[in-house]
Amino acid sequence: MSRPATGTTSTAPSARQVWTRVRGAVLVVALVLTGGLALATVRSTDAHGALDPRSADPHGSRAVAELLKARGVTVTLATTLAKATAATDTDSTLLVTTPDLLTGTQQSTLHTAMKASATRTVLVGAGLASLDTLAPGVTSAPSTLVTERAPACTLPAATRAGSVDLGGERYELSPGTTAETCYRAEGLPTLVLLPGTGTGSADTVLLGSPDILYNSRLDQLGNASLALQLLGSRPHLVWYLPSLSDTSATADTPADDTTGNFLALIPSGWRWATLQLALAALLAALWRGRRLGPLVTERLPVALRASEATEGRARLYRKANARDRAASVLRTATRTRLAPLLGVPVQDAHSPDLLLPALSARLPETTADPRNLLFGPAPADDATLIRLADQLDALEREVRTS
Repeated sequence: MSRPATGTTSTAPSARQVWTRVRGAVLVVALVLTGGLALATVRSTDAHGALDPRSADPHGSRAVAELLKARGVTVTLATTLAKATAATDTDSTLLVTTPDLLTGTQQSTLHTAMKASATRTVLVGAGLASLDTLAPGVTSAPSTLVTERAPACTLPAATRAGSVDLGGERYELSPGTTAETCYRAEGLPTLVLLPGTGTGSADTVLLGSPDILYNSRLDQLGNASLALQLLGSRPHLVWYLPSLSDTSATADTPADDTTGNFLALIPSGWRWATLQLALAALLAALWRGRRLGPLVTERLPVALRASEATEGRARLYRKANARDRAASVLRTATRTRLAPLLGVPVQDAHSPDLLLPALSARLPETTADPRNLLFGPAPADDATLIRLADQLDALEREVRTS
């Protein structure tokens, strides 16, 4: 009787093995994070985001802000709704860069301020989320590509500017709505001027896309002319950039839904980059998970009987219905043992032209068919496989006793 094992051998990878496997992925992630932080640090001094009058980036608007200042227009940057409404008076133009990001409460407050003053309001890229409140009587149609478009209207600012880069949101006017419509795309305008509807109220301009305000496009076509005319008609411009620092954005937001506005303000490029990094990490995990590593010989913690190994292997063959493989193993082992008994070199044991003649010479009177036994087809069922094993055993005993 064998003694019981006094201990167990763990098959879990050690800390060193785990580190060896994951250090490549950790290094790549560390390099990506370091590069991103370095790039953000380098660019943080002069990059403030799209349509920011302080930004000199291609999608910034510093150029148009400087041109307005050179024409005597005072530019006030507002990042909260309270500051934007407080800075707006009868001699002001209010520019709202992303009206769709405003909450319902913010839009209502802004619309009330618009009606109570004689200021011009320019809404850039206003869509379904904000038109009902900020521009009643106007709805948004499917957007279009930004390209060169002719004014095709009588609006003085548009006719003086000529063709500009415009597109994005297209607008439909409800019946009875009075407005100037310019720069049409497939029959619908991408610039709409809505006149004031009451005493003391001024007009509202809907600009389908912000491209004419970008630094990279300001010097093309009539973009600069149209931008300066729309934003510089009054001596003061309030440039409203909605931001996370505005407490009014959370006034009507549930406590468990504070991430919605944050995600909306993240540029789409960063969201796509995050998705790509997550997909790359998943693929790397799958790739590493499929690698089993090289085979390593290992001393078993307990002694394993040969009969147990044979029975275990036989059960695997039976579970997989691998009768052909089992028969091949039996025949190969029998031929290997018979070859030395018949005077045939071991390397020629599996050649029927060399093994069978020697077997026939040794057993001329045998009733068995040596070719079918040693080189025949695979058994059709388990019973035939068992019979084959018995016949091979009998043939080997007959050779040994002859």
